[in-house]
Amino acid sequence: MKKILLALLVAIPFYCISFPSAAADKPKLTALQQIINGKHRSEENKRRDQFRHPEQTLAFFDVKEDMTVVEVWPGKGWYTEILAPYLRDKGKLYAAHFSPDNQETYFKDSLKAYLDKLHKQPKLYDKVEVTVLQPPKEVQIAPDGSADRVLTFRNAHNWMNHDQAAAVFSAMFKALKPGGILGIVEHRGASIKQQDPKAISGYVSEDYIIALARNAGFEFLAKSEINANPKDTKNYPEGVWTLPPTLKLKDKDKEKYLAIGESDRMTIKFIKPQQKSLASFLPSQLLGSLERANLSVIPAVIHNSK
Repeated sequence: MKKILLALLVAIPFYCISFPSAAADKPKLTALQQIINGKHRSEENKRRDQFRHPEQTLAFFDVKEDMTVVEVWPGKGWYTEILAPYLRDKGKLYAAHFSPDNQETYFKDSLKAYLDKLHKQPKLYDKVEVTVLQPPKEVQIAPDGSADRVLTFRNAHNWMNHDQAAAVFSAMFKALKPGGILGIVEHRGASIKQQDPKAISGYVSEDYIIALARNAGFEFLAKSEINANPKDTKNYPEGVWTLPPTLKLKDKDKEKYLAIGESDRMTIKFIKPQQKSLASFLPSQLLGSLERANLSVIPAVIHNSK
């Protein structure tokens, strides 16, 4: 009898232990994850997350919800669906789109589709400020020096094709604060192949993008393989548009191109350098300590030197 009682006493604490439920173990989604999984995004757009990796991409560009961000040429608003609600309460989103005065059908239709999207869901998009980027005349994408981040997704080849790349990179540089970051995702061309300055195939080499950015005043910061696709051979009859989602050849070899998936893409970021002070040009022995240097009054001509 004593042995039975002892066994019961040992077993009771085990059965009294409360095990956490599966729901309690499930990690809470971040604000960005909730938006990416939100019902406002179509299933079609969500299916493309496997190729575009929005959460990882925006994390690499270090986008925070209280920042001022410019999205350059947002197209139909795939990334705006994520950025606008994410920045709505604490930050600011500028969308630099086409000019309403442009009479070309593609530009008119793209802008109309984007504005219709914003107007249909004001609770998400009412604070988006639409600006114009239509080089060479209209390049004020945001107030000078106001943006923490400027982001653009698969657009550089279009600017190259229309001889606008230098003007656009300059506009993006002007919009950023010193220390602000430019984030670029672009169809990545082969580095061993000479770059077509018109980017007719839609592919651009990383070296070419780096050169464009440096010529505008940016400094290279880092790159990531987040949006890489090793299946992309980059040699198709209709360039990058042979692949999904465009599938320009329609049903011809469709399964082959669907198996490859969307293009191999560079994900690369640059920084607008901080303005250098006089101290950075002087040897430390002369100053003794940079912290002790009295540089409160510096002539403007020195401030503006490069």
